[in-house]
Amino acid sequence: MDDLCELGGLDRAAFGDALASAGITASGAAVLWRAIWRHGFRDMDDPRLPAALRRRLAGRFVLRRPAVAVDRQSDDGTRKWLFDLARGAAVETVHIPDEGPYDVAAATGVAGNAAALTRGALCLSSQVGCTLNCRFCHTGTQALVRNLSAAEIIGQAAHARDALGDWTPFGLTGPRPRRVRPLRRVATLVMMGMGEPLLNYDAVATALRIAMDGEGFGLSRRRITLSTAGVVPMIRRCGAELGVTLAVSLHAVSDDVRDRLVPLNRKYPIAELLAACRAYPGLSNARRMIFEYVMLRGVNDGLAEARALVRLLKDIPAKVNLIPFNEWPGSDFTCSTPNTIRRFADIVSEAGLSAPVRQPRGRDILAACGQLRTLSERARRPAA
Repeated sequence: MDDLCELGGLDRAAFGDALASAGITASGAAVLWRAIWRHGFRDMDDPRLPAALRRRLAGRFVLRRPAVAVDRQSDDGTRKWLFDLARGAAVETVHIPDEGPYDVAAATGVAGNAAALTRGALCLSSQVGCTLNCRFCHTGTQALVRNLSAAEIIGQAAHARDALGDWTPFGLTGPRPRRVRPLRRVATLVMMGMGEPLLNYDAVATALRIAMDGEGFGLSRRRITLSTAGVVPMIRRCGAELGVTLAVSLHAVSDDVRDRLVPLNRKYPIAELLAACRAYPGLSNARRMIFEYVMLRGVNDGLAEARALVRLLKDIPAKVNLIPFNEWPGSDFTCSTPNTIRRFADIVSEAGLSAPVRQPRGRDILAACGQLRTLSERARRPAA
């Protein structure tokens, strides 16, 4: 089994090259790519594949999904999977449904189609554990075990589509009519799970290129958000190569406070981080940079901090997500009061910045922002 080529971690170009080495034509590779990433095929011997293609694949290639150890659903519909990975590692992945069902009939224009489905965002992990040790984040209390492979990252999304019934039925291969939105339960991907995506950039980039491929998942870069604590050199590369929406975990307006909350700030302080944000390609009022700001009582939630935040972001097309702190066992922090959060949001909004307060989802199953953590044992730390 270990000698087989894992197809799940190959982007379109590498996928074609690997199949060509087995004598499979470009057209055969295209058929298999669509079968895997549009229709959700999991078996290289699936009888719906051409017989000649199956013979070429046999004994050479494999497609693996991560094994599910735990599948839990919150009272609010949020769903969390714990995946068992190779070498004793585990990660968590969360599907966060939109408010209310998605009306299929309204989207398709098909009379009598009264079904509804739950659209939402899928939060993917990029590392087992994390090396950044952000003080308010439960994941940060788990030591880094290892980076995930591209196959393990996109495999989380593939399993979610399996579980949610989100694949395009086989046989529907043509383009959809204009003005008809795709009927996706996984409507957006967010790299906001365990780990710092920009410290595992190559694998993350490969997984996202698979997700953005029009013959497969077909998600546009506008439907993908990558969250970073501020790995400045990789921000530039991410913008140039992927161009996905960037979410920056800011959480403070001064270096002394951010040094304490986000230790990476000691290497890349706020001024350097914001300079990289200003240079990110494609920013406009229609496509804004997202800044995440967790509300910590008595730490970063004062009115003076709100005004300082406005000054910091005045020349960046920005949206500020205010995140009520999601408490976890052993945390040193508490959440700001609702009145404090409201006043903070009002100041930021009155300055012309969008400042929604993120409603906590999945708290009852520890699936909310900053709560993901597994019990994986630490293995050797990968090279930087």
